[in-house]
This record gives sequence, C-alpha cells and structure tokens, in this order.
Amino acid sequence: MLSVDKLIPARLVLQNGEIYEGTSPEWCKEDAFGEVVFTTGMTGYVESLTDPSYAGQILTFTFPLIGNYGVPQQPLWESEKAHLRGVVMSEISPFYDHHQAVSSLDEWLKSQGVPYICQVDTRALTKSLRTQGVALGAIVVGEKNPHSFPDPNQTHLVSSVCTKTVREYGKGKKVIIAVDCGMKENIIRSLLEFPLKIKRVPFDYDYSEEEFDGIFISNGPGDPIVCKETVAILQKALKRKKPVFGICLGAQLLALAIGAKTFKLPYGHRGQNQPCEYLENGRCFLTSQNHGYAIDEKTLPKGWEVTYRNLNDSSVEGIAHKTHPFFAVQFHPEASPGPVDNLWLFEKFYKSL
Repeated sequence: MLSVDKLIPARLVLQNGEIYEGTSPEWCKEDAFGEVVFTTGMTGYVESLTDPSYAGQILTFTFPLIGNYGVPQQPLWESEKAHLRGVVMSEISPFYDHHQAVSSLDEWLKSQGVPYICQVDTRALTKSLRTQGVALGAIVVGEKNPHSFPDPNQTHLVSSVCTKTVREYGKGKKVIIAVDCGMKENIIRSLLEFPLKIKRVPFDYDYSEEEFDGIFISNGPGDPIVCKETVAILQKALKRKKPVFGICLGAQLLALAIGAKTFKLPYGHRGQNQPCEYLENGRCFLTSQNHGYAIDEKTLPKGWEVTYRNLNDSSVEGIAHKTHPFFAVQFHPEASPGPVDNLWLFEKFYKSL
C-alpha cells in the first residue's frame, strides 16, 4: 500500500545558520518552529511521537528508515495525540505493513497536524547537534529564511500537555498521588500492575494536605525551573515523609524541591540504548531516555546520594535519600519502547508504601 503524499522541496533551517535540504508533503503549509533534537532509537517511533516530553521539539530520527510498520490504534500510544512541533527523517517508508497498523505514518502525522521533512542527511545533522548542542530551528517550505526562532523552553510546556482534571484509576488500599507533568500512559499501566488506587492530578494541583500513601512525579517537557507550582507543592508534601518516586522530569523536580539545581545538557539523552550504572552493585542497565536537563550533583543537600550514573557522560541518572523513602530516576523504567530491566523500581515504590 503506497503511504506517502507527493513531496515538495523543503529545508530545515537552524538558528546557527545551518541549512539541511529535504522534502515535505504538500499538506505542510506553515513553518514549524521548535528545538531540534535527535533520538537514537531503532524502533518505537509511535511511542516517541506521542510522548508528551517531546512537546516544543522538532525530533530527528537517526535510524534511516521510519514508518515501515505504520501506526497502530490509540490504546498503544503514550498519550492521546502527538505533541511535538515537527519530525526530521532520512527516509519515510513509502509502504507499511503490520497486523496492528491502521494508517501510514504520513497519514497519521497529517491527521495530527505535525509537519515533517525527509530526505535529510540526518547523520550530518546529528553530528552537528552532538558537537554544537541542540539548536532552535524551523521546517520551512520554499526558499525563505525565518527572522526569529522562539525558544519553547521559556514557555510552560508542562501546562499544555498535562491532564486538566483529576482522574482516578485502580482499586486498592494504598492510595498514591500521581502528579501529571506530561505523563506517559505506560507509566499508568505499570503502576496498575499493583493493587493501587491512583489519583492522577494536574501539575499545579495542591495535594499536600490530602490523605495518601505515596507520591509519584511524572516525566514531562521543558525546563524544570518553569514548574514553580509543582516544586512548591512537593516541598510541602515532603515534610510528611511519605514515599516519593519520580521519573525523568520528576527526578529534576524532586531535586529542585530539596534545594538542588538542574542544568541543560549539551544535546540531551534520547533513545532506548542509554547505558547507566547502578552504583549500589556496579551493574549496568540499558535504559530508555528522553530528557534535555540533568541534576547538578554538587548541589545535592546532605542526606542525599546519587544512585545511578550515565556511562556516556557521567551525569546523574538517579538520586535517593539515605534514610527517607524518597527516590527518583532520570530514565524511563516503564520503557515503551525499550528494555524492561528496571521495572523493579515500580515494585520498590509499591513496597515502600
């Protein structure tokens, strides 16, 4: 089944002046602006495209062929829609074939209103981003050059992707507050493997005085410093010494809540093959990751320790309190896509309740 519309000349223009020639479908009428990043995953493009953590970004796939297995139905997505600003590919597959597929990648991106550019030298682009750092950019059709490149990280991206209402899941005697900062659905699925009652709340919902047995803080997009309300509420809740588990942005928000600092990584960690060392026993785990910020180890207060470290750049991948049941990891133990070796962290959280 032919699955791609007619393609016309287009360009990816970076703020630093670099231009990458390519083609876009005719339905891409408007320029797409965002932060240009790359992911090294070989599979799982649907999960990446529906991950709310990519809000505000133009995502480059380093794997050369994308779209060959189409797009499945919504229950297999990580959120209700795609949140990113645009997609960059070397080649979009002209055909797709999979028993779960209901549409082509081209058709789906069109329905989601997400423009893409293909036939781009993604190897050269990725080498540039690794050398110079991620860059603001735009996907444009025609020869015009953008006059400005708005930075999405200066906006409150979390508020645009989190739940707007309180939602409840599961049955159980233990109740956890799940703070939604752009939560992947597979996190909910992973938590529901245990007899828990989950109260999923918006990023600015004040749960600090409610009855609960534990707090989960989700992944999400953008600079953690923007989430001042989330940090302030968590600071109040930590005084109750209830178990806390954070993932990705949740790790950074926990760090800010205890007085530590975060910083922006040169090009971030995005993919399903990021090696991390668990410092307690020296074991190495391959992890699924998607973040552009990290915790500054030197600013961790007394009583806290680093539990995981990235083996590529030695950045902090996990923190924990030495005596209280507070811990967080920078990677995604729920994976989807990716290795599932760290699913035991959900069991650790459950047992701490």
